[in-house]
Amino acid sequence: MKMDQIALIGAMNEEIELLLQAMDNVTQTKRAGIVFHTGIFHGKNVVVCRTGVGKVNAAVCTQILIDTFEVKSIIFTGVAGALDPELNIGDIVVSKECMQHDMDVTPLGFARGIIPYEEISIFQADPQLVELALASSSRLFPGRSKHGRVLSGDQFVASREVVSQLHTELEGTCTEMEGASVAQVCSMNEIPFVIIRSMSDKADGSAHVNFGEFTVQASRNSFRMIEDIVKHLA
Repeated sequence: MKMDQIALIGAMNEEIELLLQAMDNVTQTKRAGIVFHTGIFHGKNVVVCRTGVGKVNAAVCTQILIDTFEVKSIIFTGVAGALDPELNIGDIVVSKECMQHDMDVTPLGFARGIIPYEEISIFQADPQLVELALASSSRLFPGRSKHGRVLSGDQFVASREVVSQLHTELEGTCTEMEGASVAQVCSMNEIPFVIIRSMSDKADGSAHVNFGEFTVQASRNSFRMIEDIVKHLA
């Protein structure tokens, strides 16, 4: 392992393509069907990979990054659906914390989102990485970023009713399908993390229209954020 190796990960090809194009001295390793690209990005030792869609894929990928590549921090980037009505397509959400919205054991008396018999169900992002991300978003997208709760679930949300529910009941700022599982694995291993999401849709009835059209734009915004953060890492 190289010292202070950083993991930069996304769920889809669009979310890591620009990172791979900007890396030097790239080597590839395959584990559990996932290709891990190690190399140099703006003078920093990094591992870049695509998790695949969904919480299981993201959790497996994150544990491999920790066990095999011994990364010291994880930055997860990509697209998400906006839950906060003030967010527009292309805006940025920096995770304050992460939670699984599809963890639902309410028939047994647990609040929605609570993982039964576990001490932690809401996973806090690393303050230093959050500070770097917020500073970056202020520089690149002034007035177009929020610091809030990222909700994750194995569902593509495309319903105004569900959007309202997730925003009001679980205080979600945006919703996607991987961040909270990355956060949970990082928390269990005491690895600093931050989730950065660019809004590709409003997570309402128009999601199927917006997603494909704006994924490229949102991925570019995410890349600019990652690039700026890495440049400013000590």
